[in-house]
Amino acid sequence: CLCVAVRLNERPASSGPLVLSGCAVIVRGQPRGGPPPERQINLSNIRAGALARRAVQGQPDTKDTPDEWLLIFQMHSEFCFQAQSKYTRYSYTFSIVYSGFSENQITLSSFVLSIIEHVRDGSMLRALLLPDYYLVTVMLSGIKCPTFKREADGSETPEPFAAEAKFFTESRLLQRDVQIILESCPNQVILGTILHPNGNITELLLKEGFARCVDWSMAVYTQGAEKLRAAERSAKERKVRIWKDYVAPTANLDQKDRQFVAKVMQVMNADAIVVKLNSGEYKTIHLSSIRPPRLEGEEKNKDKDKRFRPLYDIPYMFEAREFLRKKLIGKKVNVTVDYIRAATSAMETGGIPAFPERTCATVTIGGINIAEALVSKGLATVIRYRQDDDQRSSHYDELLAAEARAIKNGKGLHSKKEVPIHRVADISGETQKAKQFLPFLQRAGRSEAVVEYVFSGSRLKLYMPKETCLITFLLAGIECPRGSRNMPGGMQVAEPYSEEATIFTKELVLQREVEVEVESMDKAGNFIGWLHIEGVNLSVALVDNALSKVHFTAERSSYYKTLLSAEETARQSKEKLWANYEEKPKEEVAQLTEEKERVAKYRAVYVTEITDGLHFYAQDVETGTKLESLMESMRGEIAAQPPVEGSFAPRRGDFCIAKFGDGEWYRARVEKVESPAKVHVFYIDYGNREILSSTRLAALPPAFSTRTLPPQATEYTFAFIQVPQDEDARTDAVDSMVRDIQNTQCLLNVEYSGAVCPHVTLQFTDSKDDVGLGLVKEGLVMVDVRKEKHLQKMVTEYLNGQESAKSARLNIWRYGDFRDDDADEFGYRR
Repeated sequence: CLCVAVRLNERPASSGPLVLSGCAVIVRGQPRGGPPPERQINLSNIRAGALARRAVQGQPDTKDTPDEWLLIFQMHSEFCFQAQSKYTRYSYTFSIVYSGFSENQITLSSFVLSIIEHVRDGSMLRALLLPDYYLVTVMLSGIKCPTFKREADGSETPEPFAAEAKFFTESRLLQRDVQIILESCPNQVILGTILHPNGNITELLLKEGFARCVDWSMAVYTQGAEKLRAAERSAKERKVRIWKDYVAPTANLDQKDRQFVAKVMQVMNADAIVVKLNSGEYKTIHLSSIRPPRLEGEEKNKDKDKRFRPLYDIPYMFEAREFLRKKLIGKKVNVTVDYIRAATSAMETGGIPAFPERTCATVTIGGINIAEALVSKGLATVIRYRQDDDQRSSHYDELLAAEARAIKNGKGLHSKKEVPIHRVADISGETQKAKQFLPFLQRAGRSEAVVEYVFSGSRLKLYMPKETCLITFLLAGIECPRGSRNMPGGMQVAEPYSEEATIFTKELVLQREVEVEVESMDKAGNFIGWLHIEGVNLSVALVDNALSKVHFTAERSSYYKTLLSAEETARQSKEKLWANYEEKPKEEVAQLTEEKERVAKYRAVYVTEITDGLHFYAQDVETGTKLESLMESMRGEIAAQPPVEGSFAPRRGDFCIAKFGDGEWYRARVEKVESPAKVHVFYIDYGNREILSSTRLAALPPAFSTRTLPPQATEYTFAFIQVPQDEDARTDAVDSMVRDIQNTQCLLNVEYSGAVCPHVTLQFTDSKDDVGLGLVKEGLVMVDVRKEKHLQKMVTEYLNGQESAKSARLNIWRYGDFRDDDADEFGYRR
């Protein structure tokens, strides 16, 4: 046994067991429910090499001393000691030490990357870097343990679990050979990760609840921040140590309220969306941990007299909103609630306007985190939190990384370029400006627009991207229930079903891309016309759903018969506006027909397609050269820059280009999407339809859009003709048409309008013979007798042709006049 001197020593809590020199060590007993007490043992009657010491500041007689040779003891081995004597004056206890290792086990230190010399707290250590013997202080990257606060009197007070965390690190690393990854050195603090054969101490501290993640150093952690978050999450779930009182931000929510799928109905500026749940309820969702673009500094005080419009006046707000609108509107997304931010009052926020309770969540679509995508494009920034604030995104580290990339690449808000300016004129209610603008919109035909706001079922605010203006738009041809509003005489009570009509319009068109036809304007400067979305006329849709009635002004429109048909269907259903409708007895009224002469203004057309219902599509010969020029330019551009196969995701109503069977590209419109392999398209310049794979479709280049040249194929049907119901007879008529006029030039005259398309007469260019009359004379079709007085001459000529075919027993008349028998089994009815 060796005689040693052991000194009882109450050392500060910031130090720990270690080898002080070759003849002095710090020892501990077995832990019992916490860190055990320490003792310093000095070996009796010997002197070994001492560690280097720095000169004491302020004492010129002292100087630096280098390391002397020393032995490295086998640390953390169990041994016992026996006290031999006590030296009262210095409180020494002499003991006999029974070591767990033999003499030949005491060897000189072998080469390692570093040795942990001292543990200040669980996450801050002093390490000796080898082989150059640099002594450095290392803070563990990405975490922070409870510390020892130094009081004014020099004493140290441990935070809860500080001593336990320190002991956890000491017992595993102190004076052990380890590898240290030095990761960063911000503000003279070295950040690093300590790797030991038995594990990563950083992750172990988190998992055992001795530490929490810190955002500022998490970014440099080379082992993957998600591992640290997972370890911390495990400790939180088990509520161990520093997390013993932890309550998750969504602990009070049911599972169905934490995660759900919903349809996006509206984008609120750039950090919130309104979704429709499966229950039909609407809910506002804020994107977790991001802040939308905002004015800062001097910009807040600019243009105080100007009406402030955040969407257009805050730099990058419009780009952020448009990014979300195009990605999300009308689509289903996955919502994972991260936290509920409590409501605040103006008093709590120091004069800042109060906010209601907010549901903050991570929103994904197709596996893409929308908030992360927004931040990566520089269209939003990441909110910084207090370290103890757990109300944050569950993907906070990804958001920080995305922001770092955006800053590095100078994207959006982080760009050094001039900020985009949106000069959008709001001419809503500006009568004089509206009058100047009206002729332009009338000549434009169908114009593209985005529905910015829905005031009621038939009153909307539109943004016209091409014209860069905002207008108020009223739906033509209908009478929609009015909602409640303030009037000079008081509050006007809402009419029945006004709220339902508003919701219907919102769900169908709000923030969607639409097409509008402006017909006129009212005295207040509001434009009146027709709005179309994906082939649906909104006026007709409201009437069809019993949420509106046809207005007499619709009589002038080509949509009048369609509106009447929709209203009749809704009336028969006896729902909503028609719930209490009672049909009045019909009164026979003599119809007065305006006397006028038939006007024959034939123009040259090129017939491109004939349908099974005896309708046909034709191009105006006058604009044929424009179409040829457009097709030649478009195909040249496509040949120079071929579209990427499969890059186009077709949606109903989209204009695109489609590859026809001849290998050429043509302009088309998507009518239906059954699957990626079955997309129904309509060739807008030729009138034919086809079912294609989406790989044969591509986006329509903007230079060749319908704004550049409207669709060239117009649908028509024959005037004065009734198509036979018998399928074989109808096929014979169609075959005759295809043989005689398809892909030929003819002369066309519009005789009267129809519910679907104009009714026309068609002449052969050379002989001027009437094509429709020829079908009648051949007995392939019947005559549709019109009552208009100015058409009687034409009707008489067609009836004479029909009598000639009946006399000759041609085609449908070969068995006589089948219309004399009303029985269904004969195949024909009057």
